[in-house]
Amino acid sequence: MADPVLEVSGITAGYGPAEVLFGVDLTLERGAVAALMGRNGAGKSTTLKAIMGLLPVRGGRIRFAGAEIANWAPYRIARAGLGYVPEDRRIFTDLTVAENLEVGRRAARGGRPPWTPERLYEIFPNLAEMRGRSAAAMSGGEQQMLTIARTLMGNPDAVLLDEPSEGLAPVIVELMAEAVLRMKAEGIAVLLSEQSLDFAAAVADRAYVIERGSIRFAGSMEALEADEAIRTTYLTV
Repeated sequence: MADPVLEVSGITAGYGPAEVLFGVDLTLERGAVAALMGRNGAGKSTTLKAIMGLLPVRGGRIRFAGAEIANWAPYRIARAGLGYVPEDRRIFTDLTVAENLEVGRRAARGGRPPWTPERLYEIFPNLAEMRGRSAAAMSGGEQQMLTIARTLMGNPDAVLLDEPSEGLAPVIVELMAEAVLRMKAEGIAVLLSEQSLDFAAAVADRAYVIERGSIRFAGSMEALEADEAIRTTYLTV
């Protein structure tokens, strides 16, 4: 890896007495997109939660932007420049679209131009049309767009994106892919968990396949697309 912003080395984690992750290793380059792929229950979301400090790491190391962040508090990790978009969105439903974006605002870092509502409305025109609408009145796909936009308002160096295409209409999935590619073009690294090979292939440079809490494949997205045995064994439902 030329310039890794995130390095996960041998992490173990779980819920209560149950171990879920077994020595997970992955690396994310600055300005690159990596897809963590696997079936339901394989350990994708658990990996992202462990990186983000939402789940205690029992072993291994996590290095982000030069700092060891394993078991830091989530707010501290966010302030260090790592954004997180959970699968369940967690927007403020009693606030409007514009107010949700303001909640996420933080100063820009690294000399990049700051994200503003106006820039985000260019990526998500649907949000521009409903900026004064209560977030509670939005569809699931619209709420997902709002969650990504709110995360970008924090001007992160990297973003963890959990299941961005899950259960969304095709037109919304296309907008999600465009948003990921825009983040990449802006120099933001993205680690996304994903089940759809089509979505991952459209946006990712690198792929990791996880099964039962262990990494079974690590390589380029092109290599994963060409490896029918890996896809059949670990990704086919």
